[in-house]
Amino acid sequence: AAGCVLFAAEKATLMALDAIQLLGGNGYINDYPTGRLLRDAKLYEIGAGTSEIRRWLIGREIMAEGV
Repeated sequence: AAGCVLFAAEKATLMALDAIQLLGGNGYINDYPTGRLLRDAKLYEIGAGTSEIRRWLIGREIMAEGV
């Protein structure tokens, strides 16, 4: 589950950043939903622990399966 959350959160952040880049400075104003998308995506990234914590959990699961 940690791998799915990590993947989805990072891809959502990249998508939101790309959308803001496409709109330029307008991407940050409230007339477009891109600013909200970026805020929501970053919240998903840090909501249940940082990306580093999720990577650590994934690594621990992989190492436990290999033993």
